[in-house]
Amino acid sequence: MMGPVLAACLLIILSTAWISQANGATCKKDGGVCTCNDNTKSVDCSSKGLTAIPSNIPVETTELRLGFNSLSKLSPTVFHHLSKLTYLSLSNNQLQALPEGVFDHLVNLDKLYLTNNKLKSLPPGVFDHLTKLTILGLYENKLQSLPHGVFDKLTSLNDLRLNNNQLRNVPHGAFDSLSSISNVQLYGNPWDCSCRDILYLSNWIREKKGTVSNIEAAECDGGTKAVLDVTEEEAAEDCVYPNTTTAIPTTIITTLASSNDDDIPELPVPQENFQKFLGYQEPDHLPTQPQCLMSISGYLGLMMSLVLTSAAILYVIHFLKKA
Repeated sequence: MMGPVLAACLLIILSTAWISQANGATCKKDGGVCTCNDNTKSVDCSSKGLTAIPSNIPVETTELRLGFNSLSKLSPTVFHHLSKLTYLSLSNNQLQALPEGVFDHLVNLDKLYLTNNKLKSLPPGVFDHLTKLTILGLYENKLQSLPHGVFDKLTSLNDLRLNNNQLRNVPHGAFDSLSSISNVQLYGNPWDCSCRDILYLSNWIREKKGTVSNIEAAECDGGTKAVLDVTEEEAAEDCVYPNTTTAIPTTIITTLASSNDDDIPELPVPQENFQKFLGYQEPDHLPTQPQCLMSISGYLGLMMSLVLTSAAILYVIHFLKKA
């Protein structure tokens, strides 16, 4: 009688192992690269040399740390199954852009850190669904501009850090919806105090001085004076800020428009632009070496589980026939 009982137990164990292999492994205890804490529902994947975000992060996760890796791009849907996240750190990576809608499902997010990346711009509406956000870290990037209304939905935000970027101005009304704001860091940007566009920021800083911390530290490009001290007479020039946000006085634009086309030098197009034009795109998820090893071991484990399961089933059938 012990024969079929042992075979049945073996079948159950192997089936469980097969399901585990099929689900994949994220946490170290399951053979993955990340550290998971079941009690706090947190997953720590920081400092793992990742070039892609693991695709099987548990849906119950509330805190996700992905800092100090080599992430250069994100899939638009990479966080769509993690609606319970309250904390997300992508700091200290190589991110150059954010895809539209990447944070749309993170409706419970409280803290978002995107610091120390290579972001030059933000897609319109990228934070519109983060209505519970209280902390937003964007410092130490290469932001040259902010889209209109980018902070309009962040009425719960109390800490915004934009320091150490390449911002020359902000859109009119950029901070008007931040009714809960108590700390804004704006220093370390080349604020252009010769153009009229700076007057909104100057007036906003002057109005919030004493109630919002650190805003007084914003200085005009070159450190000649504080942004809050700029007068209308000093910021008298109408400037045009194209996508590069480099201020171009209208006189220069007129001169360029009237010049002979033959005088304009031909600009080389970077190779990556040709690739984009031809429809070439890098894959969103490039497996890291640990992930490759995880995949190989997972497949080997799966094959072994199937072989052993088949053997157990054949053994049970053979025993029952004898009986």
